[in-house]
Amino acid sequence: MDSQGGPYLNIRALCSPLGAARLCQLAMGCAVIAMVTHNAGFSGSHGVFCMAAWCFCFAMTVVVFFLDATRLHSCLPVSWDNLTVTCAAFATLINFRIAVTACSILGAVAYGAEVALCRARPGQAVVGYMATVSGLLKVVQGFVACIIFGALANGSEYSRYAATIFCVVVYAFCFALTAVVVVMTVCGRTKAVRCLPFDRFVVVCTLLEVLLYLSASVVWPVFCFDAKYGTPWRPASCPQGRCPWDSKLVVAVFSFVNFALYAADLVYSQRIRFGSSRNPRV
Repeated sequence: MDSQGGPYLNIRALCSPLGAARLCQLAMGCAVIAMVTHNAGFSGSHGVFCMAAWCFCFAMTVVVFFLDATRLHSCLPVSWDNLTVTCAAFATLINFRIAVTACSILGAVAYGAEVALCRARPGQAVVGYMATVSGLLKVVQGFVACIIFGALANGSEYSRYAATIFCVVVYAFCFALTAVVVVMTVCGRTKAVRCLPFDRFVVVCTLLEVLLYLSASVVWPVFCFDAKYGTPWRPASCPQGRCPWDSKLVVAVFSFVNFALYAADLVYSQRIRFGSSRNPRV
């Protein structure tokens, strides 16, 4: 028994829908890692990425489950609700990207279930920003930005023009700004930023990101696919998998995707009014 007369262990960490989702995550993660290392094997950069993602998600779930079950998360200087829903949303995206086996698909579903269980519902008092639609969109925006960075690094020839370099700066700046918002939220630093309340600070940042992504979504296709600067159609001699034109197309498509995500984020962030809390529920 603890000092308040309750049990030392958090029974809700086991006997609740959220606890069941995390137990499923552990089971599926363990099964995937065991099968891959025992028989299936992995090779190449994609195989290493998948294995690293599975191990990261499994280790993250073990830590979250242990801290929640023992209530030790109350000793951490972070917002527990924001941290767990951010990790679950990130793991959902990673597993969905590599869902090539039944266990990986089930693992992605389990992480998605945790996000759904933790997400703020209409009419509820909003304490954790990351549990809102706007907060979850921040995770997706960061994930899409990582896809853009991967394409840029894959021979995209972005350094040919100052305009395309500007686009890269936009992608990097918006990713950094999104990461700052997420880190501030997870660390519970949401009372105010200078003279701005945190929710207003988020709206200002999101509006800036929308405008920057709008400019990049226009500039990048022009300087990559207009006949004056680039190639409108894929060259026949371009090697499969290592074609700069393909990388430019990926960047263009996901620029529009992230622009849409930031625009949706701006709409939802108008409705958010929440109080900050560094003390998680127990």
